[in-house]
Formats: sequence, C-alpha cells, structure tokens
Amino acid sequence: MPCSEKRARLLLGRGRAVVVRAYPFTIRLKDRTGSIIQPVRIKIDPGSKTTGIAVVRENGQKQHVLALMELAHRGRQISKSLDQRRAFRRRRRNQLRYRAPRFLNRTKPKGWLAPSLQHRVDTTRSLVNRLRSLVPVESISQELVRFDTQKMENPEVSGVEYQQGTLLGYEIREYLLEKWGRECAYCADKDTPLQIEHIDPKANGGSNRISNLTLACRPCNQEKGRQPLADFFASSKRLKNHQARLDRILKQCKKPLGTPPRLIQPGGRCIRP
Repeated sequence: MPCSEKRARLLLGRGRAVVVRAYPFTIRLKDRTGSIIQPVRIKIDPGSKTTGIAVVRENGQKQHVLALMELAHRGRQISKSLDQRRAFRRRRRNQLRYRAPRFLNRTKPKGWLAPSLQHRVDTTRSLVNRLRSLVPVESISQELVRFDTQKMENPEVSGVEYQQGTLLGYEIREYLLEKWGRECAYCADKDTPLQIEHIDPKANGGSNRISNLTLACRPCNQEKGRQPLADFFASSKRLKNHQARLDRILKQCKKPLGTPPRLIQPGGRCIRP
C-alpha cells in the first residue's frame, strides 16, 4: 500500500526498505512478506495539453489522496514536426524533377487516430499501466465532459444559430471597426491607421476570440507590447489615470455588437435593413 513521504523516509533511513523506482517514487519493504491492502482507484482528468492523474484510497464514502500527477503532452510539437516533414517531402519531390504525389497507398486503418491524439492515448495508458504494476488498483475512473461554449454565452442558442455567430456577414476587421467606433481603444485617435490588438496579450496566453480583440494605433500597440491591460494604463505616460477608458474597454470587450447592419442569406444574397 502507498504510504506518506514521512513514513517512506523513516523506512529508508532505518534500512527497512529499498528504492525500486524513482518515478513514481516506489520503495519495497525488506522485512515484511504479507500485508493487508485496501481498494485503490486511479482517477484521470484528460486534457489537450496536460492530463491529471490521481491515486486515491477508498474507505467507504471517504477517499484519501495518495498521489497526484500531471502528464504533459507533446501534441503541438508532434504536429509541428509533421508539418516540417511534409514541407521537406514537397521540396524533395520538386527539387530535381517533378514527381506526382502518391496518395492511393495512404489508406488509414480502422480506428486510426492523428499522431498527436495517439500520443496522448499511449502516454496516458503507459502511465496507468505502470501504476497498476506498483499499486493494488481495483478500479479506474475517467472524467468525460463536453463544453458547449456557445450555449455558455447564450443559453437560448439552438439549431442553425450555432452557425450564425457574432461574425455573421462580417469580416473580423469590419466587425471590430463597427464595435469600437473606428478609433483607437486606448487613446481614442481616429486619424491614424488602426491595427488589431489582443487585449490579453497572446504571449501571456491570450486567445484569438473576438472578445479578446480590439483596435489600437501603432504607437499604443507597440507601447503596450505584452503588458496586461491594467499595467499598460498604469505605466503609460499618455494614458495615465484614464480609469474611465479602462473601464470602458473591459465592458465593451464582453459586450456583443448586436444585430449586424447587413446579413447574408444562405444563398449568398445580401440584405440591408
């Protein structure tokens, strides 16, 4: 049975146990052959970048956490490597003479998964099998949750409305120009070219969602850089003490534009109100 870190240190210090594996850290008792075990459950919380794994001991309705682990996946790295390999193959095919690409011999077997997804499955299964060889596991639980992001923003969305989001009939730049009044969101300058700006910097984990985009002039965009919005307003000499404009940006970014002035029917016909 798994034990606490303190007890493991005492057993190793007194010479009653030896180290079997470094990760996950496993010891083996030298002066005991039989023991009483309790049911242990492995709980898995899968994710696109990391997968959380917990080993818990169950005692009726009570559960005691024995170990917590986080498995980091290399899905994005694998995807980039495949793109690079594809580029090398195309360059090699056209370097000396044209050679038609082969495609009839690239059939995918039944149950095929993308390499990035297959890597996620294999690494999770490998770690679970390793834990099963070290711990008396009797059951495994996995969390399966699907999020409807559009229904989270609009609980009444249904049917074809899933295909008619906030950008229906708009390009992103036109949408932002209409939403932010065709002016810089930071200095309110209108007589200058405007650039698309991430409110929460992309270098700090900001997304490309329309609610995280705004318009900014070139000086404001360069001055802000990767600073958070509040730090930018606090450090900027031109925008210092502009609390009202900061509050307006935070309120406006979450507010939908409303009914677009022009809609496009499924057949492509443009309707103007």
